[in-house]
Amino acid sequence: MDTLSSMSAARIAAGVASGEFSATQVAEASLAAIEASEGEVRAFLQVSADLALASAKRTDERRAAGEQLGPLAGVPVAFKDNMHLVGTRTTCASRMLENYESVFTATCVQRMLDAGATPMGKTNMDEFAFGSSTESSAFHRTNNPWDTGRVPGGSSGGSAAAVAAGEVTISLGSDTGGSIRQPACFCGVVGMKPTYGAVSRYGVVAFGSSLDQVGPFGRCVQDVALAMNALVAGGRDSLDSTSQDVRPDFLEGLDDSVEGMRVGVIPALMEHEGLTAEVREGLQAARTALEARGVQIVEVELPNMASAIAAYYVIGPSEAFSNLARFDGVRFGYQEPNCATLAEQTALSRAHGFGSEAKRRQMLGAYLLAAGVYDKYYYPAQQVRTLITQDYRNAFERCDAIMLPAAPTCAWRFGEVSDPTQMYASDLFTISNNIAGNGGVSVPVGLGSQTGMPVAAQLQGPAFQDKKLLRVARALELGIEEAKLHRPGTVAPAFAKKGGDLA
Repeated sequence: MDTLSSMSAARIAAGVASGEFSATQVAEASLAAIEASEGEVRAFLQVSADLALASAKRTDERRAAGEQLGPLAGVPVAFKDNMHLVGTRTTCASRMLENYESVFTATCVQRMLDAGATPMGKTNMDEFAFGSSTESSAFHRTNNPWDTGRVPGGSSGGSAAAVAAGEVTISLGSDTGGSIRQPACFCGVVGMKPTYGAVSRYGVVAFGSSLDQVGPFGRCVQDVALAMNALVAGGRDSLDSTSQDVRPDFLEGLDDSVEGMRVGVIPALMEHEGLTAEVREGLQAARTALEARGVQIVEVELPNMASAIAAYYVIGPSEAFSNLARFDGVRFGYQEPNCATLAEQTALSRAHGFGSEAKRRQMLGAYLLAAGVYDKYYYPAQQVRTLITQDYRNAFERCDAIMLPAAPTCAWRFGEVSDPTQMYASDLFTISNNIAGNGGVSVPVGLGSQTGMPVAAQLQGPAFQDKKLLRVARALELGIEEAKLHRPGTVAPAFAKKGGDLA
């Protein structure tokens, strides 16, 4: 008897296509796993059982009619709650949108559905994606499946936790400064931020429009590659002006040899004062695993990386302030009742609709875009962005990918990090990647020697070289597996047996 948590996306799709089991059985197994785990994990804001069973039924009917099924046929998928899906609410984990019903479906969601995926529901997140721990959700916190007293990371913490707990096989998140890679690291799953423009952002509620990118979580690199094929199918999305016509087959050559490829490391980063010993040990294990597969390790520099956080927290809040200005209690969002004037309604709607972190970011953005301040901060931040992008370009002349930590620590306990600026620092190693627009992927490399929590290595690649990046990630995954440090495809031990059974 197989369980949902023991099967890859490719295995599920093949089993549905062959008739070994039905898409309905898979959907029911996923719903059973969610019911068994949600009391402890709380990854979901909405479980779409009716949508899931109806979608699975259509997949089974198509198979019975002899139609060709998609590459994700019957695969249970969850979506971060900033992605529109007709038949669900899209709340962004905020009181501002608590009762908003989606009237259209985001392109990234639709492409997963077109590939045959079964929509299991919407996952929890930091409010409007502002955060690194999923604690700023207006509704409830999500717990890390490896230790429910610890954070799952953020802002896509619900999406990472749902995969790590075996509730779904694949999930989608969004990454503005590390919001896929950091929770993937904390929850021990694979998480990818594709190159900016590779995946359509149409229908995804924006945080920072020049930084946001949608990407998948999976329990192994192959599942992430399969999801990426679905996300880029059809090429450029005419509804998103930043979308590019990029559609490689990410599964092609995924297991090919990486012998002779070069992976860059940045020695100075390994001496960063915030980097814990167990993360250093994990990165050394990753380096050893890649070298064992014939990868050449070279030293590179990103001299302006230290300025990335400062630049990000100018650009990000400025764009967030602009994007969230529409939620004014008149056009969109929560509307304060019994107000005497329009000005009062707008002020009170925003005051009561947004949480503290959302207010903090918007207030910062408003200040940074004010007359007399813009030239002092926003324009220099864009200049730093250019320098960081050039640093990456120079580094990639010497290597095929760069390896660095996904986060400076393992997942922390709830309450350990209360200072917002300290939490912002958890994205230290991921932010520069968003500023430059390159692709990045987090790969589990073992468990920390002190905390027993997942540790990950982050790989970053040149823009629109995501296929090669996943090939290196797959080599790292296989190398770690061979060293018996981690078994890709497993879920957090406490939840591995809670996955629904499949005959």
